[in-house]
Amino acid sequence: MAEDPTATAPPELSVDVAALTALLDGRYADVRRSVRALLPAYASVLEDAETMPRAEFRERVKDVVLEMAGTGAAAMGFPKEYGGGGDIGASIAAFETLAYGDLSVLVKVGVQFGLFGGAILQLGTQRHHDAYLADVVSGRLLGCFAMTETGHGSNVQALGTVATYDPATGTFVITTPTPEAGKDYIGNAAAHARVAVVFAQLEVAGERHGVHALVVPLRDESGAVLPGVRIEDDGAKMGLNGVDNGRIWFDPAGIVRVPRENLLNRFADVTEDGTYVSDIESPGRRFFTMLGTLVQGRVSVGAAGVSTAKTALTVAVRYGLRRRQFETGAEDGPEGQEQLLLDYGLHQRRLFPRLARTYALHFAQEVLAGELHDVFSGLRTDEETRRLLESRAAGTKALTTWHATDTIQECREACGGAGYLAVNRFAALKADTDVFTTFEGDNHVLLQLVGKGLLTDYASDFSDLDQLGMVRFVAGLAVETVLERTRVHRLLEQLRDVLPGGDDEWHTDSGLRDPNYHLAMYRFREEHLIGGVARRLKRGVDEGMNPGEVFSRVQDHVIAAARAHVERLVLEANVSKVASLPEDAGDLRLTLNLLCDLHALSGIEADRGWFIEHGRLNTQRSKAITREIGDLCRRVRPIARELVDAFAVPEELLRAPALIRGEA
Repeated sequence: MAEDPTATAPPELSVDVAALTALLDGRYADVRRSVRALLPAYASVLEDAETMPRAEFRERVKDVVLEMAGTGAAAMGFPKEYGGGGDIGASIAAFETLAYGDLSVLVKVGVQFGLFGGAILQLGTQRHHDAYLADVVSGRLLGCFAMTETGHGSNVQALGTVATYDPATGTFVITTPTPEAGKDYIGNAAAHARVAVVFAQLEVAGERHGVHALVVPLRDESGAVLPGVRIEDDGAKMGLNGVDNGRIWFDPAGIVRVPRENLLNRFADVTEDGTYVSDIESPGRRFFTMLGTLVQGRVSVGAAGVSTAKTALTVAVRYGLRRRQFETGAEDGPEGQEQLLLDYGLHQRRLFPRLARTYALHFAQEVLAGELHDVFSGLRTDEETRRLLESRAAGTKALTTWHATDTIQECREACGGAGYLAVNRFAALKADTDVFTTFEGDNHVLLQLVGKGLLTDYASDFSDLDQLGMVRFVAGLAVETVLERTRVHRLLEQLRDVLPGGDDEWHTDSGLRDPNYHLAMYRFREEHLIGGVARRLKRGVDEGMNPGEVFSRVQDHVIAAARAHVERLVLEANVSKVASLPEDAGDLRLTLNLLCDLHALSGIEADRGWFIEHGRLNTQRSKAITREIGDLCRRVRPIARELVDAFAVPEELLRAPALIRGEA
């Protein structure tokens, strides 16, 4: 990564687009290619979303999902004996690639196969697999995932729906005791789902055992809603109007009953005579173990977020290579020739750091998907690995979906009035991805989960702590214990040359593009923030404050620490990817290193106020970083087209007619 500081004009890189695409596609290149080949046949759905009435478009989306089910592209993570591909990593790669197309189709695929089918696969046992999975995989049985309620979303433990066991009939009675306990925003519920996986408080012999999942029929084979079930359409939404979101209530009079066998009983069961049994004694740990099996949804949403950013950048960069504005003023240029948008430094500054971050998040997502595959395929079964996976999935989902929202907006603006035209896809991308930041977990809540894991060092002894328990735990620690764990003293040593008063000429050499410097800065920020949260929590409790109030007061610090942690993981994934390439990879390695440098320094620049406040940057070095980013952007400019072409978004899905076609 370091370059010769005497080189004033480094040679332009030559990018082999096919080789870069192959690198991005990774171990599932065949899967990605097959899905990309499938998508052009459904390009017309993008226009249908703009022209069809909502009810008609929902039917169109359902038909496409069923056609995709017939190809096997949507069910690669299910066991082969039920018609799946038996590879959860392949399913993530397929879902990520499907996100290049219409996102209502993508989300309906996610609801049917990821959430509904995934819950039966991960929470059920053999009897449920045999009863349902073949029909789920084929699309013969459409279902929904009924967790969220009007009154409770992120706080799943407090859901209001109740499943009461009746030993006299061997059935569970499903009830909605209050209007706030109605299931809400449930995809597939308003029109198409015949069955739901319902999350409810399990009550046996008058005792509550927490939230469990049951398979509950909603409609008969003709589509008529069953007695005791009430379903209401959520109506028009900001986007994703091809997905039939709805509300579900179960009559409080106890009309809805399901057999005892409908309890998804991987982690707990109820015997015929009404005895609750589970191998996991702790209710809290049992609950978090159950939710942990559903982590695939967060990994999938994060992957989709990266893909939508790729689509937006492809359109915006190509547009910047065709659209001209204002005369160049160059003496050797054609008379009256206006300058390409992408030749302007500001335009580069708007797009290229986001392009570099998209590559970084792609590689971070690749690491996460690999960890998911290892855990769910049984290659790694220890509790710590699973906890780390859950934390990484939560944090990565937050960063990737926020990045998608930010990137799509900036790309839209970078295309001016043209970007406002629906044909150029930004309208749909903005509307359809906005919910990504809140479904499968609100991003801020997810980062709180990451922060809790950091403070408790992922120890299984604390897996069932709520936020108040976490505060009490931290209050019982010596702060020095946390600080010792964070290795701040070692990081200070690594950063000694960037302290104010250090070698002010350091920034003139290749040091700013040293990955060890980048990693040291990111690690210091993370560790310092974790220690700061611990100190604040302990101080509040020592002063006699209520634990809930203490946590509320430091929530912003918890989020900052968690975000810094995930940013470090993203950077490490990026640096590792570059380091893994052989020395003879030539320009491919240099290209990824260039993007890695741009991503890392842009992150430091974005948070330079914090680094200056904490003595990690002086003003001279901060300015040097800004200059360096400008130089890196100029080096990206000649290869910008190749970098977005390597995403391999099918041409038919870019839509934008003459606006982005052809070479500049």
